[in-house]
Amino acid sequence: MRVLNVSALIDPVSGGGTAERTAQLSRALARAGIGVRVLATDAGMRSSDRRTDLGRAELTLLPCRNERFLLPRARRRELESYVRQADVVHLTNHWTALNLLVQRAARRLGKPYVVCPAGALPIYGRSKWLKRAYNAVGGQALVAGAAAWIAITRRETADFAPYGIEPGRVEVIPNGIEPGDYEHGDARAFRDRLGLGESRVILFVGRLNEIKGPDLLLEAFAAQARSLASCTLVYAGPDGGMRALLEGLARERGLMERVRFAGWLGGGDKVAAYRAADLVVVPSRQEAMSLVALEAGACGKPVLMSDRCGFDEAVQAGGARAVPPAAGPLAVELADLMLRAPLAAMGERLRELVRRAYTWDAAVARYSEVFRRVTAPAASR
Repeated sequence: MRVLNVSALIDPVSGGGTAERTAQLSRALARAGIGVRVLATDAGMRSSDRRTDLGRAELTLLPCRNERFLLPRARRRELESYVRQADVVHLTNHWTALNLLVQRAARRLGKPYVVCPAGALPIYGRSKWLKRAYNAVGGQALVAGAAAWIAITRRETADFAPYGIEPGRVEVIPNGIEPGDYEHGDARAFRDRLGLGESRVILFVGRLNEIKGPDLLLEAFAAQARSLASCTLVYAGPDGGMRALLEGLARERGLMERVRFAGWLGGGDKVAAYRAADLVVVPSRQEAMSLVALEAGACGKPVLMSDRCGFDEAVQAGGARAVPPAAGPLAVELADLMLRAPLAAMGERLRELVRRAYTWDAAVARYSEVFRRVTAPAASR
């Protein structure tokens, strides 16, 4: 079996959860003996210090003409050669020109393709007019013409209905983690580097942009600043346009000494941040299924998240709490968790859930079934 895994962004710094998900899934597929080529643009990857661990999977980067819109520079013949070598094409995300170009090549060559939007189907956030135009010129047909559809949560299956796909036809394959990736991280070194001393740590991991809700967390922390006097708020993630705003808010609230910005963290540094944390907060305004919540669980840390994060199972297992994505509810729950909740016990419950039910090996077994079905001789094209 040979899979062409398409993701416009693979840069570990700017690519966020989509890039991380693509890398982890590709490693796991290749480890299971499946031939994997990841096709992406080189957006963000021209810096010599950018590396993406794909294991045995192969990486092909296309020059990016425009990093704002991720427009690839690729000849039709080149794209067709990559598609021709694959048995099945896997398209990640939705709003990318690369997906459209590869899908059209797959249609010309009669190759089946599978769509996994990973939460990207709703028209949400900025550039709504552009997203409507994208759907009009090909995005709608791209989804409708797939051989199979994959959602990462049961809730996400409803997002396919506006594209003409009944939710019952959509496979649900959750995100996963590699347990071995979260075994080593020096929490003390992380604390020393940021000057955290013995303060309790509230951790945010992710891009500093509006959809991730870092401003909601800062407002919530400010509202509880007196009761949480022993706590420091740490932001770990690249600037997505909000760092200056967050620093300004912290300064206005007199919290500059209690708010730290660690920047993007990868590998052992990210694990160290999780291990140093008492609580991980995921205040996203919109999220398909939070990889951060899974990673926190892999490190035995409890999570406070918005109810838009697509991980209800964590709440049901007693390893997380969920509230609406607003500063008020976040503030109330933040104080209750830090002052009264058995955080260590919550973290252990989340660890058990994640390591039992949310690994990439389990996801690969499900993916393999889908790929075999759509490539079978009797499969409908």
